[in-house]
Amino acid sequence: MNWFSLLFGPNGWGGLLLEGAVVTILLAVTTMPFGFGGGLALAIAKLSPNPAVRAFCEAYTTFFRGIPDLLSLFIVYFGLQALIDKVSKLLGFGGLEVHAFVAGVIALAVVVAAYSSEVWIAALKAVPRGQHEAAQALGLDQRRTFVLVVMPQLIRIALPGLGNIWTILLKETSLISTLAVMDLLRAASEASRNTTRPILFYSAAAAIYLVFSILSNVVQGKLERRANRGFA
Repeated sequence: MNWFSLLFGPNGWGGLLLEGAVVTILLAVTTMPFGFGGGLALAIAKLSPNPAVRAFCEAYTTFFRGIPDLLSLFIVYFGLQALIDKVSKLLGFGGLEVHAFVAGVIALAVVVAAYSSEVWIAALKAVPRGQHEAAQALGLDQRRTFVLVVMPQLIRIALPGLGNIWTILLKETSLISTLAVMDLLRAASEASRNTTRPILFYSAAAAIYLVFSILSNVVQGKLERRANRGFA
């Protein structure tokens, strides 16, 4: 059977690869707001005047940036399952199990938050102090100052770094295949195992990941150009 039939024939594996690609995108898109939002919260906490808060956040980022992302996935998956089992027993419930997709989102969000916090910190420090003072002079409270004055500038400054982390996240979603979730890499593995044509299907998966990365770079470039309108 030739490669075209294996991918696009009546009994081809192209449909499974497409389904895996959709799961990969869903996993990355679902993780992104939690990871970037958590990173922003960490960055703000790292600039807190409270030394205990700063120390906790630094320990958090050091830990999750210092261990392999696959290990983070296992810690979250098995640790969360153990915690749910204990709580279920205390409450008299049973049979509750963490879905692998949910565990993957949580684990990846934890890691992305650790990495993106450094990007957010650099962006926070890059916003001139005079912007805060000008907002206060206009009568804006702290919340409105952050939302209306600081946040638009933060996004413009942080976009390049966050875009790089998004590209890494797209590739890191392949780790969830170890939890038997049918993502793109898992689909390629299944097709390879059943057809003994690993080069074909892993190359197809690589091509799809590459297309995702190229499209992401195009979108990122447009977002950066839009955000930088009016700036030299």
